[in-house]
Amino acid sequence: TMQSLRRSIISHRPAFAPVVSVNPLYAPAGAGWGMVAQRRHKSTDALADELVSACDELLAAGKRINWVFLGAPGVGKGTYASRISKLMKIPHISAGDLVRDEIKRGTELGARMSAITSKGQLLPDAMILDILKGRVEKGIEEGERGFLLDGFPRTVAQAEELDKFTEVQQVMNLGLREDILVEKCCARRVCKECGKNFNIADIYHPGDPPIVMPPLNPPAGCEDKMEQRKDDTEEVVKARLQVYKDNSVPVEEFYRTAGMLTDFEIKSGIPETMPRIL
Repeated sequence: TMQSLRRSIISHRPAFAPVVSVNPLYAPAGAGWGMVAQRRHKSTDALADELVSACDELLAAGKRINWVFLGAPGVGKGTYASRISKLMKIPHISAGDLVRDEIKRGTELGARMSAITSKGQLLPDAMILDILKGRVEKGIEEGERGFLLDGFPRTVAQAEELDKFTEVQQVMNLGLREDILVEKCCARRVCKECGKNFNIADIYHPGDPPIVMPPLNPPAGCEDKMEQRKDDTEEVVKARLQVYKDNSVPVEEFYRTAGMLTDFEIKSGIPETMPRIL
């Protein structure tokens, strides 16, 4: 994430500002690798401070920070986007939450959305683009610093439409084994009172390294208020994953070709993954 943000800062600095940038994939042995090694041993708090500082530098240059988090359903896009959002003081926009809110409010559009999502199918582009564009424009009017968007775009056509009303700068593509994705999705729970999301799956898959993901259990006040989403059954989850796979590769290539995409494989729980992302 820090490397992505530095690329954003460098691309928007004035031409007269001298910039020295080291790409760790191609850097020679010496100072460049030393800097990378030092970052790997820093605490999450120290990494977060660096992220905020770099974020403020880009904002001071008059730019909004608009990032997209890609990944299959259940991979944790919303979890990581929301946590990084708090560090960067930039709103997290979840396309899924926008849709669920529309359905919960019982609008005519929400009823049509519910009929489609309950079958594990993707919503038509026009439906999502309409509510998403409204949310982005509202943020601009209210002076928000940008957004971290997850759950959208899922097709190249959506990515192209998104470009028409906002500038995306960086894209984080999160990956996780499919069998674990199914297990995680079927274990998702939502508190019907506070609206917070939890996950009761306790995942351990041996290997080198093993994949360990402890449950994200609700606090005592929420335990008896848990409910499962209607579309979080194994049959629907597998259908959604297949639809996602059919569409995801072209979207990834769309952003990879534009030089925006960073692939990130998740192999552990949140405490171990957050420092790696930062």
